[in-house]
Amino acid sequence: MSEQTVSIPTGNGDLTAFVAAPDPAAAPRPGVLVLHELFGLNDDIRRIARRFADNGYVAVAPDLYSVGPRAKPICIRRTMQALRSGEGRAFDDIEAARSWLAARDDVEDSQIAIAGFCMGGGFAILYAARAPIGAAADFYGAVPREQEALQGICPVFAGYGERDRVFVGQADRLRGHLEQLGVEHEVTVYPGAGHSFMNRHGPVRSLLVRLSPMAVGYHEASAEAAWATMLAFFQRNLGAPPDVS
Repeated sequence: MSEQTVSIPTGNGDLTAFVAAPDPAAAPRPGVLVLHELFGLNDDIRRIARRFADNGYVAVAPDLYSVGPRAKPICIRRTMQALRSGEGRAFDDIEAARSWLAARDDVEDSQIAIAGFCMGGGFAILYAARAPIGAAADFYGAVPREQEALQGICPVFAGYGERDRVFVGQADRLRGHLEQLGVEHEVTVYPGAGHSFMNRHGPVRSLLVRLSPMAVGYHEASAEAAWATMLAFFQRNLGAPPDVS
């Protein structure tokens, strides 16, 4: 596997992104955009991008806080405002990352997926409804109240934790929207899991967030089940990477 940190030009400045790709490169292959949680592009998101690469995808994880003000609280507020409104610089940055990924020689531009986690999950489904994305994965992300916000979306896989009292209700909302829209989907609520069950956090951060009703924490059984189902879902909708049977 090869990995690097790149700068992607946007209309607002350079966007930092982490890239993980299978090695040796066999072209063309599917690509995937990996959208981070509120905590930003960190080692855990890089770990997830590497796992996609291990499974035959070229993975790009943009840092949605890398363009604009250097003060992270300002970046977080601006990004969350974009998520709530459905428009803003964050969507432009995601599109820049997708275009950069699609232009790579080792990527089939008609086989691009998106996977987002928490904040990134919310962005993933909104962006997938307006861009040439072949499959989307939403992990414990917020779902818009209006079904129309997802009009035109591609097939969606989603995972929520049963113990997450804040976000678990979003699973039913998403399922309802997709059923009414006639979109292929697999929306799963994992027993025993809380919020952020796919992500691994440091001990201090985990201690703080586990006190919340979201029951935040990595849940290995649910994470592994979700990985297997998501990868099968992506292969069904994008086709298998050239070195994966």
